[in-house]
This record gives sequence, C-alpha cells and structure tokens, in this order.
Amino acid sequence: MKSSNGGGQNNKQALITRARTVAFFLGLFAVGVFAKLIHVQFYETFKGKKWSAYAEQNDLKLDTIPAMRGNIYSSDGSLLATSLPYYYVGLDVKASSEEYFNEHVDDLVDLLVRNFGEYSAERYRQRITSIRRSKRSRYLRLKSREISYLEREKVLSWPFFRREKGGGGGKFETVYRRYEPFMPMADRTIGGLNPRTGKGWVGVEASFDTKLSGRNGVELVERVEGGVRIPVGDELNIRPEPGLDVYTTLDMNFQDMAESALRRTLLQYQADYGCVIVMEVATGEIRAMANLTKRSDQDYREVFNYALAGSTDPGSTFKLPTMMAVLEETGLDPNREWVDTGDGLVHYRRVKIEDTKRGGHGKITAREVMEKSSNVGVHLLMQKYFYHQPDKYLQYLKKFHLTTPTGIHMKGEKPPLIRDRSSKQWSRTSLTFMSYGYELQMTPLQTLTLYNAVANNGYWVRPMMVRQIRSAEEVVDQLEPYVEEVPLCSPKTIRNVQEMLEGVVQRGTARNISASHYRIAGKTGTAQKLVNGQYMVGRYSTSFAGYFPADKPKYSCIVVIDSPRGFSREQLYAGSVAAPVFKEIADRIYAYDITMHKPIHRKPTEAAKMVQWVGKGAELKAISKALDLTPLPEGEEWVQGTVVAAGDVRWQARPVERPDVPDLSGMALRDALYILENKGFRVSFKGAGKVVDQSLPPGSKVSGQKNILLTLQ
Repeated sequence: MKSSNGGGQNNKQALITRARTVAFFLGLFAVGVFAKLIHVQFYETFKGKKWSAYAEQNDLKLDTIPAMRGNIYSSDGSLLATSLPYYYVGLDVKASSEEYFNEHVDDLVDLLVRNFGEYSAERYRQRITSIRRSKRSRYLRLKSREISYLEREKVLSWPFFRREKGGGGGKFETVYRRYEPFMPMADRTIGGLNPRTGKGWVGVEASFDTKLSGRNGVELVERVEGGVRIPVGDELNIRPEPGLDVYTTLDMNFQDMAESALRRTLLQYQADYGCVIVMEVATGEIRAMANLTKRSDQDYREVFNYALAGSTDPGSTFKLPTMMAVLEETGLDPNREWVDTGDGLVHYRRVKIEDTKRGGHGKITAREVMEKSSNVGVHLLMQKYFYHQPDKYLQYLKKFHLTTPTGIHMKGEKPPLIRDRSSKQWSRTSLTFMSYGYELQMTPLQTLTLYNAVANNGYWVRPMMVRQIRSAEEVVDQLEPYVEEVPLCSPKTIRNVQEMLEGVVQRGTARNISASHYRIAGKTGTAQKLVNGQYMVGRYSTSFAGYFPADKPKYSCIVVIDSPRGFSREQLYAGSVAAPVFKEIADRIYAYDITMHKPIHRKPTEAAKMVQWVGKGAELKAISKALDLTPLPEGEEWVQGTVVAAGDVRWQARPVERPDVPDLSGMALRDALYILENKGFRVSFKGAGKVVDQSLPPGSKVSGQKNILLTLQ
C-alpha cells in the first residue's frame, strides 16, 4: 500500500516548482521592460534626435489619456447616459513645407472664416503667419471652443488636415462630454459627473464609478504656449481601456408616468418636494425613481434624491409594522379584537393622542383600526400588548428589516433612525409615538421595502437598481435579486395585514382611489412636520405606500408629497394628496403592462371561421387571378374574402383607417403588425399562424398607452 503522505509531498514539490517557474518569467519580463525604457530614452531617436536630448530641448511630459466612460442603459436597452467626443482644433504651423504652406494658407483662412468666424480673414492670417515665423511657438488653437464629431469629419477634408505631400500639422485634442438623452428625467438617479475630477458625483454614475470610468492611458506630449499639450509620438503610449456599460432596472416609460403625475400634483398643491418609487415585487427591481424639488422660479427639478436620503417621520404608514408585531405576538383575530377608541381623544403620560375624525370612531375592530388609521386604536393595542415589554416590539422592528439600510447598490442611502432604550432620547412615551410613526426617521425606499415584502407574501426582497455590467455584449457581472429564504412573519399574519391594506382602499382612508379593473392595497400616511422642535398642525408630509394588483401583486409603489398648501386641513391629508398620485401611476402602468390583464376568452365568430383570405388588395388580386377566383373590387387597400363555393369568393373591403381598434381576424402577423404599429400600438403576440383573437375588441376606443395582445393559430 502506498503512503498517502508521500503523494502529498509530491504535490507540494510540484506546486513549489511551478511557483518558481512563474516567478522566474515575471522577473525576466520586468528586466525586459526596464531595458526597453533605457533603450528608448538613450538610443532611439525622434525627429533626428535621441529621446533624452529631445526631451531636454522641449518641454516633454507624460500626460493622461482619458478613457472612454461606459454607457448607462435602461432595462429595455434605451441609452440613459453616454460620453460623446468633442475636439479642440489646432494647427502645428511649422509642420508643413514652405511650398505647401504658401499655396494653401489662404484656403485654410477662408474655411476658418466661413465655419468658425471668430476672427476676420486678416486676423486669422496674421495669427498663423506670426507663429510660423516665431522661433519659440509653433502651435495655434484655431477655435476657442470644441467641435462635434460630425464637424471634425468635415475639418478632416481641409488643407493641413488631409493627407497630402508636404502638408500636415492639423491636430485634434479629444475631450468627452456626458450626455443624457432623457434629461432631465431621473437626473438624480442616473447621476452626474464632478466637473473638476470627471468622476461620478451622485446616482448610478457615482455608485458604479469604478466600473464606468475604465482605465486611463498615458502618452508623451509637448507643452506649448497657452498650456496646450501636443502628442509627439506613440512609442511610449499606453492606450486607455474604455469603461464597462451598466444596465439598470429603470423603465423610462414608468419614469415618465411617475414624474408627470408627481409634477402635476406638486404644482396643484405648491408642495415643497415629492418622491415616487415603483418597484417590481418579486425581484426588487426599481422601475422608476422620481424626486422633484420646488425651486425659486417655482419650477420643480431633480436636485436631491429623497428616495435614498430623504429621512422623515413616516407617520401612519408605520402602523403596518406595528400591526404586524401585534398580530405576530398575540395571534389574535383582527376581526374579533375590539378596541374602544371613544371620542377619538385620549391622554397618556401628558401626551395627547387624537384621531383625525371629529367625534372619534367609537368601538371598532383591530382591522378597522388599520383601515380608518386610528391613532388612538393603535396606541391602545400597543399599550395592551407591548408597553410592558418594549424590547419585544423593538425586536420585531429589527426582524422586519426596519433598523438597518436596505443595502441597495447605490451610494447615499441614509440609515433609518429607530431608537432603542439605550438612547439618550428614549423616554417613557417613545413607544407611544413610534407606534404611529413619530420619533423615528425612515426614507421612502425603506418604507416601500417593507410594503413590498408584504406584497411578496412576507419574503423580504432587497431593492436593486442595476441588473448587469457588460463589456460590449459580454456580461461581466450579473446582479441577481436577493430574496430572504425566511418570511418576516407567519402566513396568517401576512394574510391578515394584506386584507387590512386592501380594506384601507376599499373602505378606509383611501377609498377614493378604489379601482374598477384591478384592486389596490396600501396605507396612507400623514405626518405633522417638525419645525424648530415643534410638530406643526397644518404642515404635513403625506404619503401612500402600497402595491397592485392586490390579488396578484406585481408592482409596489410609494408616493411622498411634502408640505402641500392651499386647501383646508382635511384636504391636505394623504388620502387626498398622495393617494391619487399612486392611483394615476398604477392606472397607467396597468394599461401599459398587459401581462397583468386578465385574458378575454371569446369564441371566434362564424364569419371569422369562413374568412379564408385577408390582406392587401394588390396582393390578393394577383393570387385571385393566378387561381382563377372571383375578381376583386377595385381600389380597396385591404380586402377580405369569404369562400362561398369552389372558385367563388365573396370579396369585401376590410377598413383599417379609422382611429379605433381594427378587426384583425384572419390576418397574417406581418399585416397585423404593419397596421397596428402605424396606429401607434405596442404589439405582443402568442402562437403562430393567423390572428384568431385580439385583447382589444374591434372598434373599441383606446386612450393613453396603446397595448394589444394578438393570439395566432
């Protein structure tokens, strides 16, 4: 039997030998690089002189060649940010021969006047000829500002820039400018660059700066008058490596829906700022993140990312984790647990707790406490089950992921502020205020993540903004959704709070947004603003957090409207301000995303079964003639034919021009796509063959997003 120890010794010796071999070759490579540098510096020549002598005579320096920054894309591949090259145009006036210079300088001056026009022809000529005669200077920048790539292509045909015998001297200095095609949409989320350093400043640009920025190169340049740097050779140059591309989860259609609805309400109420986040329930992928702030000119622009860093008292949206903790701790039936809220006003340790409804709600169930957003009811439930064990309540908040940041791969997320009993600010009334959303600070994203977990049957999902990192078409890094394996609480608790959130919309504080085609679940939140250490009546931060469709959630969403003005106090609550924004966005998303639509099962009509031919009149005319069928009517663009008997076809016009939904039955997919896309529809289909069903009935009117599903057979 062989010794296992002997085999281990052999493996160890083989690894040592391999390591020594690698080290030997790395050492040889380093010696080779050093030798090459010595050879270039002291033996190779440039313009007839050794590099060392040329560098002493001229002001030569190693300069950075900026790398091309990577692009940022939306979830459907739309370009959100890219770097466009621009060029400074210069001329080495001494590079061309005397004969070429004298023959073409007038042509160049004429082109400069006609295209750049910064000086007169006489002034251009004087500047060029004076530098040509100078013994010190040789480089002249021909335009003070940079030109675009298309303009550069035009300049390449000019004398001194095109390749000709005796010519040359035309040079371009490349600079990159960041361009956002959808600007100013999602401006703070996509982010921008620091103008001084060129590095990502905020948003995705900053969060993935190391991926986007690439690796700069190095080149040898000559410094000339005015601080201009001219490349002098490629011998020592190290080419830059372009940055990687970042593919986000944003959908700019969703972003447009969110921003337009938010802006309209902000203007209506002259609010200070607003925020909307739309997230996919199952994956945590953020489809829209809008942040609008009122500026001095009364317009609203993205200047701060409230979704990530806008911590405020969440108000009544925090009643959800409170109710979850009560249900999880006690297992009570919210439909049988009665709470006597009286006239809507109670005092606890000198704290006045009151409901917004005058006269109170009287005796109601725990479910109604949530639906009616009763502060008194939440306080009484907390007093009964948690005031004697506050640490237990705090443990539940930790279990619900409310005491730590979400961990989204974005810089700038502000941690939540939820005090525990070790805090100096903790008091005997802290639990009272916390139960309905005060004395704590949370961002909209942190609040939404909890509601998203409830929509996801209790499974917590980390929000994500970026899906892939690519180098051209190669996927370098795939960011997968993170879903916790253990739910936040029991299935019974989740079912109960899901019913409560749906009841808020059906019967409670947000019943004004109950939808007809689908159901919404969510919770309103109206928090008094803290001004100079005092909560101000009439100054509110309003919010609505929820998800839709309630029976099969696909998207969660939160809307925050801060400090709405101009109406009575009751009209400034969240149910009147923030909830309608949620409803408008949800309606538009529901119309846009046809995967949420319930299929309409209709039996094909007898007429459709009899139709054998549908298409363009010119094409069917040729077929009819070749098969010796009944001749087609003249002048009709689209025609359908019904087989009556052998060789006998009843032809009639199939009108498609009217601005409603056309009848597509019997059409080939090619023809149906042609008609629908020319009408502005977004088409999806299933099956193969001819159209046998369509999600929008013929003749129906469509407003807003035009989406249609075709069934082929």
